[in-house]
Amino acid sequence: MHCPFCGANDTRVTDSRLVAEGDQVRRRRQCASCHERFTTYETAELVMPRVVKSDGSRESFNEAKLRAGMLRALEKRPVSAEAIEASVERIRQSLRAKGDREVNAREIGEAVMKALSNLDQVAYIRFASVYRKFQDLDEFRAEIDRLSQEPDQNPVAASPHSDGEH
Repeated sequence: MHCPFCGANDTRVTDSRLVAEGDQVRRRRQCASCHERFTTYETAELVMPRVVKSDGSRESFNEAKLRAGMLRALEKRPVSAEAIEASVERIRQSLRAKGDREVNAREIGEAVMKALSNLDQVAYIRFASVYRKFQDLDEFRAEIDRLSQEPDQNPVAASPHSDGEH
């Protein structure tokens, strides 16, 4: 590493510590030429996979787009911002953990549907109706019937409102 004071190439690490809950390494360094000390921080540069859309085009993964789609489905639903962010983060981490350079948009859509079904069943139906392009009431009914056959995964979100709202 170049010394920021004199530009020399010969520096040595005098101390290393994990910081930011283990997501970063703090290193104390000393220049062999001018003997100045300085600190550097290292973090892993984690690249998200590119998204392959249904038409075959490719675009960079966009976390804001993922969040916006979930927020649209969850609009006016009793789900905390923390629960939404945790779901977005789980989806993002699972995509990165796969290690693939590319991911189909369909996989992201399915991950969002799974996350929404755990958060709020109404939001799940909203998202599914757009994502799966429901054409009529029969498709809505079929999806609602399928969802009602599954064991209740989120009894708090599925319970009726106590304030009388519908």
